[in-house]
Amino acid sequence: MKGPAIFLAQFAGDEPPFNTLPALVSWAAALGYKGVQIPTWDSRLFDLRTASESQTYCDEVAGVCADAGVAITELSTHLQGQLVAVHPAYGEMFDAFAPPELQGNEPGKAAWAAEQVAMAARASQRLGLTAHATFSGALLWHTMYPWPQRPAGLVEEGFAELARRWLPLLDVFEDCGVDACYELHPGEDLHDGASFERFLQAVGGHERANILYDPSHLLLQQMDYLQFIDLYHERIRAFHVKDAEFRPDGRSGVYGGYQGWVERPGRFRSLGDGQIDFRAVFSRFAQYGFDGWAVLEWECCLKHPEQGAAEGAPFIADHMIRLTDKAFDDFAGAAPDAARNRRMLGLED
Repeated sequence: MKGPAIFLAQFAGDEPPFNTLPALVSWAAALGYKGVQIPTWDSRLFDLRTASESQTYCDEVAGVCADAGVAITELSTHLQGQLVAVHPAYGEMFDAFAPPELQGNEPGKAAWAAEQVAMAARASQRLGLTAHATFSGALLWHTMYPWPQRPAGLVEEGFAELARRWLPLLDVFEDCGVDACYELHPGEDLHDGASFERFLQAVGGHERANILYDPSHLLLQQMDYLQFIDLYHERIRAFHVKDAEFRPDGRSGVYGGYQGWVERPGRFRSLGDGQIDFRAVFSRFAQYGFDGWAVLEWECCLKHPEQGAAEGAPFIADHMIRLTDKAFDDFAGAAPDAARNRRMLGLED
């Protein structure tokens, strides 16, 4: 595992040092981060179209990061990936993710989003990256709770259409040698293990369809976020280190009662302030040999982002595990002896 790293999306702003890539990565490096995940929709930090076409530009961006002492972990198209598939009921709510001239134009937004994701795959290749962070979008989210009863075939057709939209993009990722890592997240058709399995089946088990693991979203669904690693570790190619807590009461629970983030039972917290057992999470990743980046995604309903960022780097560093190259009881072992082993098994020659 590599790290600590930080996702820059929640920190970008109009005031220094958060308004340019050189200043922002220098700020991150000073806090102890060794890697940065870059959002591709923020032109203050990154020009996606140019990056997809120009090796010189990509070398310059990588050089800016290297000069500050950090590496680029992944690019992110969370906002563009969302627009690959949007049910019309959510169209206006997601308009802000698209260019002004496409707002209200659902087919136009989807086509633009697909082009953006494809450009991100090519930019990732130019940067020498092997994983990419994104969302799947959703056509079925409004049917998440089965009332009224879902018509027969509705879910199957929803995933078939999602696959039709993503298969050409997954093929671009394949051509570029980059994994598309879907963050399993509320509001996405890929939000848990079962929905990821449906999608994986719909895209024919595509090698580039993979997972960005974020335990906070699994905790808020009351899933076993450790067993999730056991089940899907072969497809987990990216990791957001994010904390959360779930405190249900007699008024509201998983659905949150339309309450704001501070009042709802399930809420995101800064690292160490929530309920995620990160010792166990990092141990699971060590067990399965995860070699990607541990990337802080700061989202907290209480703590200031700069405090969360300052605390995040040492928290991640403290949880990272250097894998042992020997067993703890090797001192008591004996050299290999095939004849002795056969005698101990009662298999005298």
